[in-house]
Amino acid sequence: MELAYIPSPSRGVIHLGPIPLRGYAFCIIIGVFIAVWLGNKRWVARGGRAGTVADIAVWAVPFGLVGGRLYHVITDYELYFSEGRDWVDAFKVWQGGLGIWGAIALGALGAWIGCRRRGIPLPAYADAIAPGIAFAQAMGRWGNWFNQELYGRETHLPWALHITSSEGGRVPGYYHPTFLYESLWCVGVGFLVIWADRRFKLGHGRAFALYVAAYCVGRGWIEYMRVDDAHHILGLRLNDWTAMLVFLLAVVYMVVTAKKRPGREAVVEPADTDGSAEGEAEAEGEGDDKGQADTAADGEDKAATEPEPAQTEPDAKDEAGAGAEDETGTSSGAGTAAEDKAKDEAKDEAGTATKKS
Repeated sequence: MELAYIPSPSRGVIHLGPIPLRGYAFCIIIGVFIAVWLGNKRWVARGGRAGTVADIAVWAVPFGLVGGRLYHVITDYELYFSEGRDWVDAFKVWQGGLGIWGAIALGALGAWIGCRRRGIPLPAYADAIAPGIAFAQAMGRWGNWFNQELYGRETHLPWALHITSSEGGRVPGYYHPTFLYESLWCVGVGFLVIWADRRFKLGHGRAFALYVAAYCVGRGWIEYMRVDDAHHILGLRLNDWTAMLVFLLAVVYMVVTAKKRPGREAVVEPADTDGSAEGEAEAEGEGDDKGQADTAADGEDKAATEPEPAQTEPDAKDEAGAGAEDETGTSSGAGTAAEDKAKDEAKDEAGTATKKS
């Protein structure tokens, strides 16, 4: 009997009425929140906008879950498609089985789609969320503890993991808690990336590449300790070969980009994102409407204050003709009165002359 050991939970699910609350799922959800929270802080510190990391995570997380499940099902297909197995179990993610390699690969595709929609360079986004992903993995590994899975060889160390379940071919006993080893390793990787990023100003995806390379180193020796069924190539588990290949790719990427694109990105998020562009368009439209209204109001004021235009030429001619007629009638009337007066005076002079003679 072991005097000291890590106990396994008696069950990995609690039912709240008809709703099952699974420890595995909670660990993954908490890990996602940690990654998004830390990634947002790092993104804002590099000049990005708050909320951008979460918006892109809406694409990355579902893609990552699908990718992780696909990798597990493909590499352990006999668990679901061999004789006596039910292929429907391949969709039961809550029972465990998410391959980190597939999660990162397809999650990167989802992040690329989200970044492209916002005009953001994917390497800059990857650098911001790299340590958060490591911490999320550290949290997610505790989901394996709830499911009593992914343990190592038998041991009698004080921190041995006590497996009590006999389901799925398990043999109750005391084993290396490889889930705990990987969880602690991921915490160390997260802090390593944060330190190196501050010290060397990593950019253009190199912080993310450092996370990948450092994780692969730990995954290699931890994978070697595991005793669960796995495909072997030349005496090594498949995930060991995958870790070595991905490690080499990450190191090559860091070296090449350091020579071609040293330093960091000057701008990680353009100012004219979709939201701001729509806002500017609306503001511009409102400005145009206001300008049109102001122009119409100015026209009305001008019409009210300007004097009436001069009379047209035909109207002036009519008035001149009427004035001429009035003057003619007056002068003719004056001429007739003068003639009558002259005649009367002539008659008076004639009468006076007759009297004298």
